[in-house]
Amino acid sequence: MAKNKDEIILKGLQENNLKNIDINIPKEKINVFTGISGSGKSSVVFDTLATESRRQMTLNYPLYVRNQMPRYERPHADLMQHLSPVVVVEQKAVGSNSRSTVGTYMDIHPLIRLLFSRIGSPPIGTATDFSSQSSFGKCPECNGYGEVIAPDLNKLVDLDKSLREYAVRFKPLSPSGWQGRWMITGGLFNPDIPIKDYPKETFDLFIYGPPEGERVFAPFHTKDGPHDHEWDGLLPRFTRLYINRDVSKLKQTSQDDVLAVSTHTLCPVCEGSGLNPKVLECKINGLNIAEYDQLELTELLVELSKITDPIGSSIAQQAIPSVQQLVELGLGYLSLARKMGTLSGGEAQRVKIARHLGSSLNNMTYIFDEPSAGLHPEEIDKLIYMLKTLRDNHNTVVIIEHNLTVINAADEIIEMGPGAGVHGGEIVYQGELEGLNKASAITDLSHKPVVNKNPREAEAHFTITKATDNNLKDISVEIPKNVLVSVCGVSGSGKSSLMFQAFKEKYPDTIAVSQGSIGTSSRSTLATYMGIMDDIRSIFAKETGQPAGLFSFNSLGACPYCDGKGVTTPDVAFADPVTVTCEACGGTRYSEEALSYQYQGKNIVEILDLTIDETNNYFTLPKIVKKVNTLKDVGLEYLTLGQTTSSLSGGEVQRLKLASQLKKEGQIYLLDEPSLGLHTQDNDKLLDVFHNLVHKGNSVIIIEHNLDFLAASDWLIEMGPAGGKEGGYVLFEGTPTHMLQANTPTAKWLKEATNN
Repeated sequence: MAKNKDEIILKGLQENNLKNIDINIPKEKINVFTGISGSGKSSVVFDTLATESRRQMTLNYPLYVRNQMPRYERPHADLMQHLSPVVVVEQKAVGSNSRSTVGTYMDIHPLIRLLFSRIGSPPIGTATDFSSQSSFGKCPECNGYGEVIAPDLNKLVDLDKSLREYAVRFKPLSPSGWQGRWMITGGLFNPDIPIKDYPKETFDLFIYGPPEGERVFAPFHTKDGPHDHEWDGLLPRFTRLYINRDVSKLKQTSQDDVLAVSTHTLCPVCEGSGLNPKVLECKINGLNIAEYDQLELTELLVELSKITDPIGSSIAQQAIPSVQQLVELGLGYLSLARKMGTLSGGEAQRVKIARHLGSSLNNMTYIFDEPSAGLHPEEIDKLIYMLKTLRDNHNTVVIIEHNLTVINAADEIIEMGPGAGVHGGEIVYQGELEGLNKASAITDLSHKPVVNKNPREAEAHFTITKATDNNLKDISVEIPKNVLVSVCGVSGSGKSSLMFQAFKEKYPDTIAVSQGSIGTSSRSTLATYMGIMDDIRSIFAKETGQPAGLFSFNSLGACPYCDGKGVTTPDVAFADPVTVTCEACGGTRYSEEALSYQYQGKNIVEILDLTIDETNNYFTLPKIVKKVNTLKDVGLEYLTLGQTTSSLSGGEVQRLKLASQLKKEGQIYLLDEPSLGLHTQDNDKLLDVFHNLVHKGNSVIIIEHNLDFLAASDWLIEMGPAGGKEGGYVLFEGTPTHMLQANTPTAKWLKEATNN
């Protein structure tokens, strides 16, 4: 009797744009899902496979435990069988609050603290005492932040202006916020004369607060009448509210806003470690914990292996595998103290991967969302080795990927398509590598980058001189204006330091499109993100004589039963959550009254159902037409105006961010890995956008690993030769043709890809 194949069986998949499809995914294989951006890959892999596996895993726990765990709704599918536990490594940005480091993210640092508490000399106490967040462990001077941050009066206040003229430049303390309005109406200060003209006593009260031991109150007017509120001085108030706390957790005020009106210097007491000097006296083999944190990971491995104390050795052996994993993924130059928010895209991706690889469990399903993102071709080999190791340890590997090198390493390929959005959601091909080229008109495995043989010549240059940001080695570079420039190099080589720090500092008007995610709530749509929803509502209001709010599902026009959500989530107690389309509005989100009004024969829902391609048939307002055309320019013409941003794929989000920034001529565009999430076919569309921007008189600079983009550029700058301390040098400056004659890490792969 023939043995049944061990496969994950998925039948009748209907999440998002999936067209009722059936897929069998072989276990203990590397399975790659590919296809153009928006074709349905994430709907299969994340919204169906990962969600259902997680849902079924929670069923193993008692109900009272399940109530405390994340709840997953059953995906729209007829049959989902033979799933195994999943480990998911998504593209979402790594959490980067001000205290998040490589050591804390990888759970290595708690072990290092434990190590010092057990064998450090002189002994200190508990492991928590070695944390800059503990009451004993934190530096008394900087409160554990490693930096002394103080308000800068000249940045915070324009002394030549009055309070009413926004003398206070920090928005939460200006007239636009309640605190600014209170300063104006409280009676302590004249809101209509420049701050510099206040009598000395009033000036000191405003800036520094009342003399020590005294208290001053001013009425704050509310709808219930005036209430006395204590005035403590502008600088003390700013310090209390925005410096003596973790600003990264504030919702309306970002850390950048606070730092823009502050000075920040390395703390002289703890020398940037954030630790109490008493903690720093405790050492192992001559190094304190701050020095441990600053070691490169390769050096840290040596120190951990030196420990001979029985207790210390057992703790060190628990930390070594995670450190070793980072080193094997090419991140040996990082330190435990490196802040997660400062990692490049490729570094962050590999740290996330390493976090999940320490387990010796097998028969798992590992799901990766474009693991090649941010990796130089030189680093892809390490990634493929890691994927094969997972497979050979009897795990199933499922990857969403566009990189042809990774696709070539697959055991099974599932291509989604044929188009994007409503034109996708079907299986174009499933099988081994050999059959893909015959069956698919989308993915060309023999694709070669086309080298730009006639690059534009620059007449002027941007100059950066003696840059030392992060690992940059006092470098000077000239970047051509009004051409397409690509900055390349291995992860951690200094690309982001050069462009997003040194360059942006000198050219602050640069339009920078980073890898950060966008707001993706279920109420955020393409039209709201692009800033044209207000115009559409105004057009409806003018046509119908109704208030504009009637045409918003977040305002007067919301369906009264589902509050504009389009769905209801009935209370099903401890059972799996269920989302039900609202019976009152049929999922449109709007009230009957809102839907009774029309513009050019369509109500507001029918307008929001228009594709970007169709929109210009209904609207002629230049502002709308211009923004709609930018969406077409980046290849998003198939999306609808009302599509929620939460339903977009990574590649679609990347292009949407770019579309929102496209402006007129004379701009400097700086983009961090615009190829992220894009299929080879999508690359050509984006390259057309870049070349059109340059034709219109703009300068376009991209940080990129994708060889298609490098080959098509007018000018290349390569950083290197390695990452971390070994990087920060300029290895190459020239045209793609010149690079083919060079001897650099990128040149090697460009030659190989183009067969030169």
